[in-house]
Amino acid sequence: MANDVKNYSKETTSFILKEKIADMMKYGKQAVANFPRRERQTADEIRRSMLEMYRLSIIIEKKYYKKTTLQDLDIELDVLRHLIRLAQDKDYYGQNVAPPLPFKKYEYWSGLLSEIGRIIGGYMKYAKQ
Repeated sequence: MANDVKNYSKETTSFILKEKIADMMKYGKQAVANFPRRERQTADEIRRSMLEMYRLSIIIEKKYYKKTTLQDLDIELDVLRHLIRLAQDKDYYGQNVAPPLPFKKYEYWSGLLSEIGRIIGGYMKYAKQ
């Protein structure tokens, strides 16, 4: 137990934004796996958007000038928000077809995205200084 000294150097500290996006991706991958076959294109777009957000978070972690990449990440977050909103919209799918994303999953997922959005907003405010 005496040897459990934590090393908080840059290499070992984790980037909180990347962690939050990874957690969201774990949840999102399970939610999208339950989409019916007719919604394969929507599921693929959601997966692509999540992967792009993760890729951008890695770039932000490594870059010195982060402002434009933060803006790209903010745009991709908004795209993902709209895609999952569309996936749970009953009016879009009509009366006879249930939307592929249940409302409870949408609520939880949008909460994760809101938390990521707050973190991005804080980083953007910091980058402007």
